[in-house]
Amino acid sequence: MGQRVSRNDFEWTYTDEPHATRRKEILKKYPEIKKLMHHDARFKWIVSGLVLIQVLMCVLLANASWQTCLLLGYLFGGVINHALMLAVHETAHNQAFGQTSALPNRLFGMFANLPIGIPMSISFRKYHLEHHRYQGDERLDTDIPTEIEARLFNRTFSKAIWICFQSCFYAIRPLVVYPKSPSYLEYINLCVQLVFDLLIFHFCGGKVLFIYIILGSLLAMGPHPVAGHFISEHYMFLKGHETYSYYGPLNYVTFNVGYHMEHHDFPSVPFSRLPEVRRIAPEYYDTLPHHMSWTKVIWDFITDPEIGPYARVKRRHLKKQDKNCNGDACLNEQLVYASKITS
Repeated sequence: MGQRVSRNDFEWTYTDEPHATRRKEILKKYPEIKKLMHHDARFKWIVSGLVLIQVLMCVLLANASWQTCLLLGYLFGGVINHALMLAVHETAHNQAFGQTSALPNRLFGMFANLPIGIPMSISFRKYHLEHHRYQGDERLDTDIPTEIEARLFNRTFSKAIWICFQSCFYAIRPLVVYPKSPSYLEYINLCVQLVFDLLIFHFCGGKVLFIYIILGSLLAMGPHPVAGHFISEHYMFLKGHETYSYYGPLNYVTFNVGYHMEHHDFPSVPFSRLPEVRRIAPEYYDTLPHHMSWTKVIWDFITDPEIGPYARVKRRHLKKQDKNCNGDACLNEQLVYASKITS
C-alpha cells in the first residue's frame, strides 16, 4: 500500500484568500493590465475547430477496433477533450463573447461540451465562480476534497487510485458538500448532450461513443500528464502557498490554465493574455513557487508522504456568505467586477 500520508488534517487558516489583495496592489502599480480584460475573439474559432476535429475523428473511427479507439482516445482525443473542458472553464468566465453576453457564453459552453460526452458546462460554472470568490471555504469551495476522500486515499497506492478517478470525485463532490437545485440551463445542457451522444452512437457506433469519447475524456482527466493541473493549482506543495502556476509546454494545449496564479488574480483576463500579466508584473510572480512539470506534480503527489488530499488550505465557512452567494448574485460577481474595473 506504500507510505501513509503524514498529514491528518487540512491546513486551516484564518486569513482571507490572497488574490483580491494582490490584484489591488498590482492594478495600482500597473493600471495597464485593465486593457487586457477583454475577450479574445480567436477563442471561439479555436474551440469550434477542436469540436469539428473530434466529430471528424468519430466518423473516421466508426469501423475501428476498440483497441484503436482506446489508444487514440488516450493519446489524441482525450487531450482535445481536456482542452475543451478548459474551454468550458473559459466560457464560465465569459471569454467567448465578452462579459456582457452571458447567454451566448452559456450556449457556447454547451457547444464546447459536446465532444466530452458528459454534460458539465452549466453545472461547472455554477460552482466554479464560487471557488474563485470563496477560495478555501469549507462549504462553498467544492474544489477541496472531502474529509472522507482525505481519510480513504492517504497512502501511495490509494492516492494513485484517487488520481485515476479524480474527475469522478470532482463531479460527485458538489452534490454531497453543497447540493443545489438544477437550473433550466442545466436541463438544456443535458438534453443537447444526449442528442449529440445519440447521434454519435447511431452513426459511429458504441465503441466511438463509450471508448473514444467518454472513456478517453475520463482517462485524460485522470492518469494523464495534462491532468496534472488539477493537482498543481491548489495543493500545498510548500507550506503557506495555496495557489501555484505552471510554466511548462503543456499550456499550449490547455488554454494556459497553468497560469493559475495569474488567472485567480485576474479572472477577467482571457487565457491568451495571462502570460502578459506575468510579463508586466514579474516581481509578483517570478518569486513565487511554481511548477514546470505536471508529470512530476502527479508523481510527487502519489509518492510524497507529506502530500495528499489533506494538503489543501481551508477556511471556516461564515453563515453570512450564504446570503452573499445566492443564485445569480454569486454567479454574476465576475461580470460586475469586470464591468466596474474596465469602466
